[in-house]
Amino acid sequence: MATLCKPEVAVPENIVTMADTLKMAERLHAGKPQLRLAMRLISSTGVQKRHIVQPLEQTLEHNGFESRNKIYESEAKRRVPPVIQKALNHAELTARDIDAIIYVSCTGFMMPAMTAWLVNAMGFRHDTRQIPIAQLGCAAGAAAISRAHDFCVAHPGSNVLIVACEFCSLCYQPPDDDVGSLLSDGLFGDAVGAVVVRGSGGKGIRLERNAAYLIPDTEDWISYLVKETGFHFRLDKRVPGTMKPLAPVLRELVERHGWDVGNLDFYIIHAGGPRILNDLCKYLGVPQESFRYSRATLTEYGNIASVVVLDSIGRLFADNHVHDGGHGVIAGFGPGITAEMAVGSWRA
Repeated sequence: MATLCKPEVAVPENIVTMADTLKMAERLHAGKPQLRLAMRLISSTGVQKRHIVQPLEQTLEHNGFESRNKIYESEAKRRVPPVIQKALNHAELTARDIDAIIYVSCTGFMMPAMTAWLVNAMGFRHDTRQIPIAQLGCAAGAAAISRAHDFCVAHPGSNVLIVACEFCSLCYQPPDDDVGSLLSDGLFGDAVGAVVVRGSGGKGIRLERNAAYLIPDTEDWISYLVKETGFHFRLDKRVPGTMKPLAPVLRELVERHGWDVGNLDFYIIHAGGPRILNDLCKYLGVPQESFRYSRATLTEYGNIASVVVLDSIGRLFADNHVHDGGHGVIAGFGPGITAEMAVGSWRA
């Protein structure tokens, strides 16, 4: 059985508080009719602080997509390796033990993918499979876990390294002042995460089943407009209501596995925002406290895209309260509208 080991997550040193965000919005978008609504929405996110790769004033300077993408590449190469090394240590493996690397990111572009650089720079075997995932957005962290599980089932005994690198601040677009853009400016943060899925041995979450679901005709609800200035985030006002159609899909996955979705031992849910978490609690019939790991991630780091599920899983490990064999679910949501889901048991 494939086992998801203890993750490692790191955030940059530059901190942006809620107060900083509101002051920035007022200064840059003063007089805009949509500003008051956007500021109320930002205030209701519950995000107390976020971490970004550059100081805020540098982030506000937009020198073009080429410049920002160079920052993405240099910061990724600086920040990813130490996180990977700690994740390998948690799994009690070395780079030579890894058979595949899944690298997920939606905030920068490299070709060849970052995986090629990692193989050469960190001593991974040169027959290591490379699996970059670039366009699943916030769902990519959960998708990577499911694809790692699939790989271990197809190749018994294999070990898969998952790396998530998201520098959402590099997608900030100062001229964009629609409500969706202003809300995203106060919601998203930067982070790097890594975790190993072991094909045999290890402690953590034993992955047992996974599934995916795409809500029909919603592909433009979360999207990028790709311009010469880079990625322009677009968020439809209908997105917060998507838990109503997705909750039954998640329930069906868990019940198909013979478990009760309302009575699990742990829940790892992508923290897209407070309404997403609140609605899913309501539709699944679980108390708000059940999503405490996801809420903590949102409060302390904001929405860190694909890294959210890794950070929330890290909090589960740190809490150390789940009994051996305890049942749980992992779910991420992103563009499409896509849900990526997995169920598993705690292995002490």
